[in-house]
Amino acid sequence: MSDSHEHQSFETRAIHAGNTADPLTGAVVPPIYQVSTYKQDGVGGLRGGYEYSRSANPTRTALEENLAALEGGRRGLAFASGLAAEDCLLRTLLSPGDHVVIPNDAYGGTFRLFAKVVSRWGVEWSVADTSDPASVRAALTPKTKVIWVETPSNPLLGITDIALVADIARTAGAKLVVDNTFASPYLQQPLALGADVVVHSLTKYMGGHSDVVGGALVAADAALGEELAYHQNAMGAVAGPFDSWLVLRGIKTLAVRMDRHAENAGKIAEMLTRHPKVHTVLYPGLPGHPGHEVAAKQMRNFGGMISFQVTGGEEEAVALCDRTKIFTLGESLGGVESLIEHPGRMTHASVAGSALEVPGDLVRLSVGIENADDLLADLTQALG
Repeated sequence: MSDSHEHQSFETRAIHAGNTADPLTGAVVPPIYQVSTYKQDGVGGLRGGYEYSRSANPTRTALEENLAALEGGRRGLAFASGLAAEDCLLRTLLSPGDHVVIPNDAYGGTFRLFAKVVSRWGVEWSVADTSDPASVRAALTPKTKVIWVETPSNPLLGITDIALVADIARTAGAKLVVDNTFASPYLQQPLALGADVVVHSLTKYMGGHSDVVGGALVAADAALGEELAYHQNAMGAVAGPFDSWLVLRGIKTLAVRMDRHAENAGKIAEMLTRHPKVHTVLYPGLPGHPGHEVAAKQMRNFGGMISFQVTGGEEEAVALCDRTKIFTLGESLGGVESLIEHPGRMTHASVAGSALEVPGDLVRLSVGIENADDLLADLTQALG
């Protein structure tokens, strides 16, 4: 993270880190450098280190500097998608024969990457309840190189004590990777709690407007950051300049959006706990949530994601998703508009039959920033 932004508040860093005025025109927004190659001043005479946009692009550089500043890391890297970022990270950290501990509640795409792709080149993995330190320790082997955590997790909103698992990872000689997509760096700072690398799907809260796909890695250690950057260039799944610009634009309002997401989600979670057709509400902001105290300790607020289980079973959960009028039926999350989905048949279909299978009666909400009363009325009519 640049020293010039180290002591600034999050809101100020979100707007200014990496966003220096254009030296040619004074434009306060970084230009979209929609360019593939750069004129050199003689062989090897690069202007600002730029030669080819897979290796570096000024718009992407601005985003990567911003990401590092927001997460308090030494190096930020932007990718074409969240899964592209994860793939780069795993191929950087792991070799055939290594072992990874993954959570029993993880994004279906992450599980698919481990189960169907990474395992084919000899990497082994075990599942643990990362909210339970004993479960994490029991899953370790002498070959464990990575402990992977999502907190809050997708879609069951589980909470993992990052500092505690970071201690376990250090003792085991493993790296701790934290997927911070649900919280965003505004609500949670995993690197400050001992994580080695943070992963983001920039598609979600960072972009915030459902108009861009992207991913990111932020490393706590400069040497690891350089190693990741080497693989990013060698593998090539980089964020394009326009996508980078869209994410930079979204990040400028991240703080105010996350405040509204969390405010609306808290009201909806409270309503759902009282509804006779809902038997379980999964939201870390509720005092009865098993991870509430840990979340309150390591998060600024509790986020905009809610999952709940309906009394009518799987068919009622599916039907409910079709009855909302403001909540849009769709995958993904983190946009300004509210979304509803059935994880078992949509985002988490790939974990069916595994240790990560989700309940059939589960519904997931990505609570947007619309008027809370309108959202409450929509869910109330849909529940019936």
